[in-house]
Amino acid sequence: MIRTTGPGPAGRTAGAAAAVLLLILCAACGSRLPERDFEQGTRASTPAPSAGAPIRVGIITSATSPVGGSTFTGPRDGAKAYFDRLDARGGIAGRRVEVRLCDDGGSGIGNNACVHQLIDEDKVVALVATTALDYAGAPRVSHAGVSDIGGQPIGAAYDTWPHLYGIYGSLAPRDGTPGWGGKLYGGTEVYRYFKREHGARTAAVVSYNQSASAAYARLLERGLKAEGYRVVSEEVDFALPNFRAVAADLKQQGTDLVFDAIDTHGNAQLCRAMDEVGAHVTAKVTNVQNWTSTVPQDYKDAPRCRNALWATGASRNHQDTGNSAVREFRDATEGLPAHSQWQLEGWAAAMWFTDAARSCARQGVTRACVDAWMNRHGNGYTARGLLLPVEFARLPQPPKDRRTCLSVARWQDGKGWVTQGDMNRTCFVVPQLPYTP
Repeated sequence: MIRTTGPGPAGRTAGAAAAVLLLILCAACGSRLPERDFEQGTRASTPAPSAGAPIRVGIITSATSPVGGSTFTGPRDGAKAYFDRLDARGGIAGRRVEVRLCDDGGSGIGNNACVHQLIDEDKVVALVATTALDYAGAPRVSHAGVSDIGGQPIGAAYDTWPHLYGIYGSLAPRDGTPGWGGKLYGGTEVYRYFKREHGARTAAVVSYNQSASAAYARLLERGLKAEGYRVVSEEVDFALPNFRAVAADLKQQGTDLVFDAIDTHGNAQLCRAMDEVGAHVTAKVTNVQNWTSTVPQDYKDAPRCRNALWATGASRNHQDTGNSAVREFRDATEGLPAHSQWQLEGWAAAMWFTDAARSCARQGVTRACVDAWMNRHGNGYTARGLLLPVEFARLPQPPKDRRTCLSVARWQDGKGWVTQGDMNRTCFVVPQLPYTP
């Protein structure tokens, strides 16, 4: 049995499937790819330190894409906020960090263009907080020996290529093939948590009658059944969804938990219908991508369901201001219109690069030095306690079991996201189930 303390791949599974699902759903509505847009980070208000040239880093984000303008920008905004504060305090050994931004438009062609621009033209030392819908340029990043630090694993790239260090780590060999022989593995810790801590026994999975949605729903159902749940499958028509009928059945079935493979708008409609029919559940469970401060607006018509929202992930609650590292993040991002868990994880990614670069300051902040530090010190990294310990193991065989910890929060009106327990102690040894990315 493998025993580790890092976060399991289940959160990555949820993020990847949710992102792909959103893409397909929005594409069905007639979305189009915008033109790729290159941007440069601005530091006009921050005087450059006199000692040495700036240290240049790149951030690739699908800022304009078929899934909406703000879907993937959280990690970028968190990383930029960290570098802004770092430069205001003197940079790295007197050298400011110059951030080059690139919007890949959510397409593989745009992503390859961003990788070429940042690596070959701008000569960045590393990429930070990559959040790409289609990370087609990942092989080029790897072959160039450029560290990609703290990226969001929307696809399988961070379980495929060396030199790519996803925000949640990876146990896979990363030899050019996804996972182990094309299979990735995810744990059942989220389902175990609600079973052990809240006595949940019946779980519903709501999906659309659409292939990507149905595939993700099957993945959820498999994990729930492995944990002994009675699973209620609810499918709605994507074009004409009858959420009221679903909500009525949830009530009749005595459902404890609700998981979903539907988009944000559909979730809001489902919650409204649940309130209308009186379907009260222990938890309406969402993932890290939806762990945001916009809940009151997103679920304005469903107060009962809204206050049953729970989120799980592998990083400390962005509202946990009793923690000094979170408090620093919140102070630096005070001017943002909303806050999210992805912003905090982008902040952590920028901190990760900074720790690597500082170790190289004396001999020179180069691509090789940064990557060597990541190889030596990537395991166990926590970004001052903002992340669960990250692990990069390159196991020759996939684990059958894994000790996995998770952070948990629930929404409460008037308080926002309230942390539930210590994420470093909310841990379970759970089976690892294979899936095809």
